[in-house]
Order: sequence, then structure tokens, then C-alpha cells
Amino acid sequence: MKIALSQLNYLIGDFEGNTEKIIKAIDNARRKNADLVVFSELAITGYSPRDLLEFDGFLNQTNNVIDEIALHTNNIGVIIGAPVKNHHPKGKPLYNAGLFIYQNKVQSIHPKALLPNYDIFDEYRYFESGTNKSLIEFKGYRIALTICEDIWNLTDHPLYTNCPMENLKDKGVDLMINIAASPFDVNQHQNRLEILRNNAKKYKLPIVYVNQVGAQTELIFDGDSMVIDRSGAIREQLAMFREDLKVVDIDHLPQAITDSRRETMELVHRALVLGVRDYFVKLGFKKAILGLSGGIDSAVTAAIAAEALGGKNVIGVLMPSQFSSDHSIKDAKQLAKNLGLETHIFEINKPYDSFIKELSPVFKNTPFGLAEENLQARIRGTLLMAYSNKFGGIVLNTSNKSEAAVGYGTLYGDMIGGLSVLGDVYKTAVFDLAKYINRKEELIPLNTLIKPPSAELRPNQKDNDSLPEYEKLDQILKLYIEDRKGLQEIIKMGFKNDLVGRVLNLVTINEYKRFQTPPILRISNKAFGMGRRMPIVSRYRV
Repeated sequence: MKIALSQLNYLIGDFEGNTEKIIKAIDNARRKNADLVVFSELAITGYSPRDLLEFDGFLNQTNNVIDEIALHTNNIGVIIGAPVKNHHPKGKPLYNAGLFIYQNKVQSIHPKALLPNYDIFDEYRYFESGTNKSLIEFKGYRIALTICEDIWNLTDHPLYTNCPMENLKDKGVDLMINIAASPFDVNQHQNRLEILRNNAKKYKLPIVYVNQVGAQTELIFDGDSMVIDRSGAIREQLAMFREDLKVVDIDHLPQAITDSRRETMELVHRALVLGVRDYFVKLGFKKAILGLSGGIDSAVTAAIAAEALGGKNVIGVLMPSQFSSDHSIKDAKQLAKNLGLETHIFEINKPYDSFIKELSPVFKNTPFGLAEENLQARIRGTLLMAYSNKFGGIVLNTSNKSEAAVGYGTLYGDMIGGLSVLGDVYKTAVFDLAKYINRKEELIPLNTLIKPPSAELRPNQKDNDSLPEYEKLDQILKLYIEDRKGLQEIIKMGFKNDLVGRVLNLVTINEYKRFQTPPILRISNKAFGMGRRMPIVSRYRV
């Protein structure tokens, strides 16, 4: 039996566009003599439609698409993910299901059993857990169809009390197919491979795994669909971060291949480029706007945007003040030249002086301080948004994860924007990312890489005037945010008590700032935003 793995980039709720892609893939698979073509989880709607699932019209259109796809299944089977109604009187109104369609009709429906309800996932909000224990019998094969999380319970600390394959393993299964919407993070590629291998070895079955690709706002899907044999070896592997389709003969699998290990910064870079590109394309925007300070964060953001959208579609705005150094302006101009960006320069001294003059009756006899610093940032934010309003385009936020964590940013100033590109990238990793971007040629000026980071909002300002050194700060932040370690646990790892206490307190008291930030492209297992839900008002300190 020949199986086509169809790895596509869907747009949530784009029934016309998604259907066209799916039907083209079916026709392509048929031309390649495939017997069966497999699509990803919730392929018809895109993952995840969230509260769109509460609208009858949305579900009716889903059903119409299923009927249309069925018309194209003459002599070729289709496995595809879609929400379907739960007709039982109890439970949630929908299943997250895999459908087997053949000879112009839905032959069987296979609901997802394990519904993730952690981090970015909230499937139990919408779906009922399935109890379907049937197999797909096709072309002499008995196929167990599982959906994403259904195979993720084979861990040292399982999250669920049951394992769907345990209900099927004694029914003469020949092959497992897993359709997924598995988001990217820097460790997911390896974790996913281990899960697939563990399942293949435990159940002594080959596995066909099909994931989606593309970005849906914060979430980035890397594809990486593959075929694993019963020993856990990779026999076929699709591309990462782009659409792909390959056909395998399950009776005559290709030779085992070595997993192509990717360097971390390559994966992060490709993920962020895809995240930016899809956000703009799927929203119908072409132009990106960002402030160019001459610093590392704006430089890396600009380079990613230029690769995603083309340099001519990225507008860099330089907004020097009395505190801006000559080399920062020079570095920003050189970066723009290297990337082919359109640039504009708006001096902020005059608007700043006007604000200070207007505020002087209440500011008089007070020293220069945080209010004056933040005023500069907010003037810059206003200029960027004014440009965006006048000429269209999306303002990109350039804050990194370290700054966002400890509140080192100005609300309605440098924290504005429609999308945060680096909000899940720690400052130390931003430098690594810059070096990766410069791997072939110097796109980001060398001086930007070697000069001490500074917001340049007061004379001779440096980031480490207000923050711990980024090397230590980022280690503590990762232990707390990603690894969920508390104060005492981190101190026992060799960090000073007062330093850890200060950092964790900064993270806690700045929750209100992060609540007001733009969507953040997710590249770690715990990003700020939809996957991290902390109270804004809380007296508890970890």
C-alpha cells in the first residue's frame, strides 16, 4: 500500500483556501499512485479555531468541506482531521476527530481520546474525549488512527490514566497513523522523535506521522512529518518549516535514514522567519515598520523581517535623541543599507522638549528620572504608530524575553507593536541569533554585536546599570520560567539569595506589563502569552 504524507500550511477558517490545498494534494497523491493520503489534525479548519467552534455556521461550513472532499475520493482513501458533532446527550458538543473518507463517503470517524489542557492547549474547553476503539481496514491493512496527544502518554510521568493504543493493540493492528498539530519549540523535534520511537517499539508497529506546518499567530508548526518503522528507525522524513508531500510504500519502506540534527539557532531563525511571514500573509499585510536604534534587538528583528518579507517591505525608523550616540545612528544606517530597508529619521528632541515644557508646572524642582526616560520611549512609540496608521503596515515589537520578564521596557513606548518577534528569545540568545544571521556575510554591523547594550535614555546608560549581567539573569529566568524552579531550588544551584529574590520579584510585579504586550512568537516550551497564565494581582512570591 502506498501512503502519501501531505504536510500543508492551513489558515484558520479559510475553508475555500484550505479545501483547494487539500484537493490539490489528493490529486497530486493520486498522480503518484498513492492508495491513501494523510492530512494533519483539524486540517479542514486549521489548528486551533478556538471559540470559532462555538458558532453553528463555522461547523456547517466544516461539514460542507467534508462533503466536497469526499467527491474527490474515488479510488483513493483520505485520512483528515476535523471537528465533528458529539451526538451523545452528555458531554461536550464536539469531538476532535480523524475521518476516513473513501469512495465518496465518510467511512468511519475516530475521535481523539487524550485532550491536552495545559500550556498553549485548551482542547477540553471544546471537545469531548473519544472512546472509539475501531480500526480502519483498508487495502488489507488494519490501521489504528490516533491523533497527536493520543501517543504522548508513553513517558516517565504520564498525564493521563489511559493510553488509547492499549485498547487497540490486541486487534491485529498492522500500522499506526498519527495525525498531529504539534507546535514547534527548540526541544520539540527531539521529544517528538523519541515519542514516535517509543510507540513503534512498544507496539511493534510502523508509524506514519503527519504534522501541519505554518504559523498561526503565536504558534509555529514545523511540519517534520515522518515514517518510523517498528524498530524506531526513520524511513522517511518531510521538510521542516515548509509544505511537502511524499509517498511511501508501506510494504517496501526506503532505507533507514539518520535524523538530520539541526543547530539550535538555525531552527530558531527558520521558525521566526516563518512566524513573521505567515502573520503578515495571513492577515493580508505586506509592510513591516520598526524602530532602528542601532542596538542588537532591533537589528535582529529587522534581519528576520527582511528575510521573511523582503527588505523593500521593511521600513526602519531612526528616532535619535540628545542621548543617542553617533555610533548607534551609524550602525542603524549601515544595517538598513545591508538589508535593503527603506528608512526615515525623526528627531525626537523637539517633541520631547514640548512635553517637558507642558509638564514643567508639575515637574518643576524634580530631578530627571524614569518619567523623562519613559517619555522618550513613548514619543518613539507614537511616531511608529502614526507612520503605521498613515501608510499601513504592522509595527514589529523588538523587545526580548529577558526584558519582558523583568519589566525592562516602557508600556506604550518600546513595548508597542502588532507582533513580538523576539519576545521568547533571551538576550544572550539574541546575540547567538545575530551571529547565525551573520554566518555568511556581515548583515548586522560588528559594532552592534560588541558594544554594551543600552536603552540610551540618559547619559552613558547601560543595561547592567539596572539589571544583573544577562548571562546570570537569563540562567535564573530560564530556571524559573521554563523549568518551574522556585526561589530555594534556584539558590541551591549556586545563585546568590538576594539576586534570585530580586529577579523573581521583578518577574512577578511586571505581570501587568506582559498582559498588555502584542502576541509573541513561541519558540520555547514556556513563552509569555497564551501558554503562561499567572495572576496579575497576587501576594504570593515563589
